[in-house]
Amino acid sequence: QVQLVESGGGLVQPGGSLRLSCAASGSIFSINAMGWHRQAPGKQRELVAAITSGGRTNYADSVKGRFTISRDNAKNTVYLQMNSLKPEDTAVFYCAAASYGRNWVQIQGYDYWGQGTQVTVSS
Repeated sequence: QVQLVESGGGLVQPGGSLRLSCAASGSIFSINAMGWHRQAPGKQRELVAAITSGGRTNYADSVKGRFTISRDNAKNTVYLQMNSLKPEDTAVFYCAAASYGRNWVQIQGYDYWGQGTQVTVSS
């Protein structure tokens, strides 16, 4: 089993920045990729950004150039730096982990999930 704990959400004005963190514990050796997903009210959950243990990344078109995912393997932590935030970025952001052998570029590939952290972009 893998446990994921997110932090760093909050309220920010349009154009502002936030950094989310996700600390993983447990059976870390089984994890290939970690990703950030978000779910806005009334919408489906979507994959925002993901990164593999080898450093490959994948981003949703809507966040390319604004969000950056990174990981610190020594700390078992993944970060999502969000810049130029827009009101439409408002959502609950979830950290998730995909085991080896699963499709890490699709939401269905993630088998461990955190509890989520709220990000609100509003003036």
